[in-house]
Amino acid sequence: MLAETLAGAEVAAGDVSLLVHGTTLVTNAIIERKGARTALLATRGFRDAVEIGREKRYDLYDLQVEPPAPLAPRHLRFDVPERLLADGSVAEPLDEEHVERLARELAAAGVEAVAVSFLHSFASPEHEQRAGEAIRRAAPGLRVSLSSEVVPEIREYERTSTTLANVYVQALVEDYLRDMEGRLERLGFRGRLTVMLSSGGIATVETASRFPVRMLESGPAAGALAAAAFGEAAGEPDLLSFDMGGTTAKLCAIVGGRPLVAEEFEVDRVYRLKRGSGLPVKIPVVDMIEVGVGGGSIARVSTLGTLAVGPDSAGSDPGPACYGLGGIEPTVTDADLVLGYLGADSFLGGRMALDLDAARVAIATVAEPLGLSIEDAAWGIHQVVNENMANAARVHAVERGLDPRRLPLFAFGGAGPVHALGVAAALGSPSVYAPLGAGVMSAAGFLAAPLAFDFVRTRRALLDEVDWAEAEALFAEMERAGEELLGLDEATHRRIAELRYVGQGHELRVDVPAGGAAELRAAFELRYRELYGHEGTAVPVEALNWRVVSSGPKPEVSLYRPVQRVVHTGTSPSERDVFFPGGRRPVQVVDRYALAPGTRIDGPAIVEERESTLVVPPGRTAEVTDQLAVVVT
Repeated sequence: MLAETLAGAEVAAGDVSLLVHGTTLVTNAIIERKGARTALLATRGFRDAVEIGREKRYDLYDLQVEPPAPLAPRHLRFDVPERLLADGSVAEPLDEEHVERLARELAAAGVEAVAVSFLHSFASPEHEQRAGEAIRRAAPGLRVSLSSEVVPEIREYERTSTTLANVYVQALVEDYLRDMEGRLERLGFRGRLTVMLSSGGIATVETASRFPVRMLESGPAAGALAAAAFGEAAGEPDLLSFDMGGTTAKLCAIVGGRPLVAEEFEVDRVYRLKRGSGLPVKIPVVDMIEVGVGGGSIARVSTLGTLAVGPDSAGSDPGPACYGLGGIEPTVTDADLVLGYLGADSFLGGRMALDLDAARVAIATVAEPLGLSIEDAAWGIHQVVNENMANAARVHAVERGLDPRRLPLFAFGGAGPVHALGVAAALGSPSVYAPLGAGVMSAAGFLAAPLAFDFVRTRRALLDEVDWAEAEALFAEMERAGEELLGLDEATHRRIAELRYVGQGHELRVDVPAGGAAELRAAFELRYRELYGHEGTAVPVEALNWRVVSSGPKPEVSLYRPVQRVVHTGTSPSERDVFFPGGRRPVQVVDRYALAPGTRIDGPAIVEERESTLVVPPGRTAEVTDQLAVVVT
């Protein structure tokens, strides 16, 4: 595919200086359980902590609730004689001979990887480091990940689960990236290969191989970066990124020109959309909400006699009925085709013909039981999907202290621009941005990603009692590690503290301002008010984690060259009948590639490009920006 792309662009592989790669390899390996045979070494008495978890039921009313299965089964989890206290002091010395004996037995039994996660190792990594050395002495062929290197912070369950995930996929990722480097070399590529991380930064192949768990959400993160880049160019630093593809839709808040980042993620959920049903991974990840609706989502009549859509999907095989590949169930794509939003002869730039009759037959299976016409049923499917996504976006924004009515919607993905105006109307969003190449916008987001990596240290203290000289030394240590890891003499460092009121179970992230405790507390209380509408009780504030985000220079990327401004003549290349509330009507169909900056289009209109379609409803107006994005207001 890369060779074809380079040939089509008439660019030699040797002329490419940087290649950014994103992959679902890590996610797929964990979901499909295709990683290494992995064992866990834990502090004596704690080998089952990774299965006990938080002892929380993610569904209170399901008596057969199924917990996520750890990547190391119980017969491969072992107690090790050792114990550190919470301050890092030694309560029981490490038995290195026991570790060596275990390592030899594990290697002989066919185990390929070992995760080491001891209690309180975030306070002192000494026992884990010595255990890692003992394993390598006794069984050099075993891969080893230490929790004090992968995620050196408090919360044992999440720390252990993350370390297991890291070493579970490490060999797979190393082989994959080594093979890719070889194929690129044979192609003539002599530039630098980098890998997109879940946090929205890129990393070297060496770093990605050492910490492959950081690659879990690399693709979706790139889409959010693209939204941030376009928003900045358009003077909209705050917006909602809306990415709708074939099976899911993902929404992310962009604030101050940056995607919001969360410090925890779940993978391999027993129930995809139920929080708590997956394996926790404590890594920085672009903060997204996923909704189980996409172009392939299947519509049905529920047991209550109402119309429901998703989360089950027809996927790409057999796909929607209109694909003609054997699918017979009604999907969102079938509904959009019946409504006229998609063109039967212009899908994928005319390379794939859609079967309108098959789509109508499929939609009839839900229309007839509900006593609706095929068009009304298709409109109902379209609206249900829009409302589901708008509800999820509203909750996502409000939980982060944001008002969705003030956030433009940046729509991309194959199905995003088709549904964006409906979602925006339900949210009350002021406008919708649809970029050129919306269907492949995540790839464009790779261009906007800097080299970056996150570091964390747990040092718990009351904010008024923090030793700021020690905190400065801690930040400096992480900043040096960042410059070394990124291979940069100078990097930009963002300092973050995670704070909470004493007695609370979770923290808020706050950028560390210049000054001391008073300024940091003021920043924390401001963030607390933004999220909860009031300040907390009159109790002390404590710091738990200290973070540094180290970044290289931000790429200077011009996604599209400016074009001479022209005035739209009002003519359209074609028309087709399109359904809007009130019935069908002839609607202009505009070629996306013929639009130049300054072009204005009055709705209703359909704007078609190869990978996506933008629907402009009646009463709305679209205008093309200098970056060739279409803005609908």
